[in-house]
Amino acid sequence: MKQIREKLQDKQYDAVFAALYGAHQAECQRMRYDRVLASFAQTFPNAGEPELFSAPGRTEIGGNHTDHQHGCVVAASVNLDLAAAAARNDDNVIRILSEGFPLTTISLSELAVKEEEKNSTSALIRGVAAAMKERGYAVGGFDAYMTSDVLQGSGLSSSAAFEVMIGTLINHLYNNGAIDPVTIAQIGQYAENVYFGKPCGLLDQMACSVGGFVAVDFYDPQKPMVEKIDFDFSCTGYTMCIVDTKGSHADLTDEYAAVPTEMKAVAACFGEDFLREVPAQTFYESIGELRHQVSDRALLRACHFYDENLRAQEMAQALRVRDFERFLQISNRSGRSSYMYLQNVYTCKDPLNQGVSLALCTAERLLCGKGSCRVHGGGFAGTIQVFVPTEKVEHFRTEMEKVTGEGTCHLLSIRPVGGIKIEECAAWQN
Repeated sequence: MKQIREKLQDKQYDAVFAALYGAHQAECQRMRYDRVLASFAQTFPNAGEPELFSAPGRTEIGGNHTDHQHGCVVAASVNLDLAAAAARNDDNVIRILSEGFPLTTISLSELAVKEEEKNSTSALIRGVAAAMKERGYAVGGFDAYMTSDVLQGSGLSSSAAFEVMIGTLINHLYNNGAIDPVTIAQIGQYAENVYFGKPCGLLDQMACSVGGFVAVDFYDPQKPMVEKIDFDFSCTGYTMCIVDTKGSHADLTDEYAAVPTEMKAVAACFGEDFLREVPAQTFYESIGELRHQVSDRALLRACHFYDENLRAQEMAQALRVRDFERFLQISNRSGRSSYMYLQNVYTCKDPLNQGVSLALCTAERLLCGKGSCRVHGGGFAGTIQVFVPTEKVEHFRTEMEKVTGEGTCHLLSIRPVGGIKIEECAAWQN
């Protein structure tokens, strides 16, 4: 441990920290990782020599509620992440202490699904290990201490970041980093679906694992087409803000479930399971007849899917050709469609409370025609995503927080890589 702490203190990882978190964050992150190492040593005094790892949160850029219909999305990893120190052990046991939580211990001799573990951290760890083993990868015990600054309930996917971290640890500790990021993402989704018990899509894990801007086509969800887009967001003159409206996600499960259910009901009218399998022209020509079979809201949500699926592709192309003004126009159109047609900005159960709507209204007023704003993630409560001209960002944050509350406007950057081993990334930087 002395050697790796000396590397930290000698600033040998500062270039990595600048790339992951921004140049102004290098010193802060140096201190953060040093605290992680100290906490690891205190938690696991008899452990071997640890190594440092990081796995990012993610932000949805385009493709709001398209992935579950096998559509197209654009997402990106962000500078908020899980940081970990980990070392192999010979006990055939995974022991993880996440800051603020109790120690979790998983025996690798018991990798079957445990119903009593559903919705728990243990389920995710066991699920990732089981999926790795089923695919023929080496799996072994390790001790890890983790800390996270991925905002809970923000749509930045803290659970996916955790799954990617577990996959990254096993990948580097036992497989020499040979497992590709797409496979790690698929393993994370499997753990969340089968072991944790949440029927999520693959978007969150893919963005956390691959890193940077990522365009994904889920036409074949077993073999998604993944493209990492080479785009330097730091050169655009804009800052991405995630605004937490402090709305509660309690009792919203049926609202979230209704979106794919209603879209699938429209697809079923054509004998298909998903809207991606129904040509857009066929759908639009049939709307009059479909009103006798499904609700108007289901039809509006289908309209959103078809247009949003195209927008995600257009957004990816705008990034490829470095046309950020075009990107912002598409982002605003995405936000309006989510509000008007997808209708996931507030819940019909409680129409008097519309924190997301109010935040969007405030953002539009403050932007004065510049930048973009849209609901972020699943919707109904939670966060909005805003691209703000950097010279106006402090004014934007001050005025926005007068509405949403102090500390609710978070300034983020796009991180260029997904789950990594810090030492390996340092060698790549050099």
